Amino acid sequence: MRRKLFPVGWALALAMTLPAFAQETLRLGVEAAYPPFSELAPDGTIKGFDIDIGMAVCERLKARCTLVQSEFDAMIPALAARKFDAIVASMSITPERSKAVRFSKVYYESAARFVVKASSPIAITPEGLKGKAIGVQRNTIHEKFAVAQFPGARIVRYAKQDEAFLDLVAGRIDASLADVIAIDQGFLKRPSGKGFELRGPSYDDPKWFGLGPGIAVRKADEKLAARIDEALTAIVADGTYARLAQRYFSVDITPAWGRKK
Repeated sequence: MRRKLFPVGWALALAMTLPAFAQETLRLGVEAAYPPFSELAPDGTIKGFDIDIGMAVCERLKARCTLVQSEFDAMIPALAARKFDAIVASMSITPERSKAVRFSKVYYESAARFVVKASSPIAITPEGLKGKAIGVQRNTIHEKFAVAQFPGARIVRYAKQDEAFLDLVAGRIDASLADVIAIDQGFLKRPSGKGFELRGPSYDDPKWFGLGPGIAVRKADEKLAARIDEALTAIVADGTYARLAQRYFSVDITPAWGRKK
């Protein structure tokens, strides 16, 4: 049986044309409820630092990226179920999570703190919070820390950090533990945060809070994780990262690996 051959000129043209149309498509799992990292804009689009970083990485990868909104505590199962290809949602790198997903390098640094009403006499100690209601986002490092370190408190869990802030304003909880930047930028600097303040120490012990947020992919996607690391390195080196961060933050959140020595 003879094999049919394409004309040489046509075959060469096809080979030169196909790569121009080929573009990798990646679906990014995002939360859209964690300002200033990720939130819904008035026009319904999703915006924030996580979103900007995700899109900057996609540009470096020369990939077409789409955003898939998900609740935070459903993200790792959704990644495993292939509902998206990467998680860009301020997800801290912890040993427990690293058993289920593969992380990129850390892409920003921050700490955790409590926020309370400024007129509240509450002391941020195990004794001072005994019997008090602490609001935390469900299935987060903050929830685990609050449960372990403040056993006498009543831990109130929320699907979204914004919901904890709403209950704090309404007086249904006495304090909330969250990322200090999310508290400052997403609550205290907004009208709803008037009359509230950060209180107590900053918490950043890796035992509880991990290494910092990374971009998560499936365990098998080792090459994608490596490419994301290369992209993160590149956007820090060329100034893109600093330009994006300055849109949101008045402090330097650059990870240690990206700071100039």
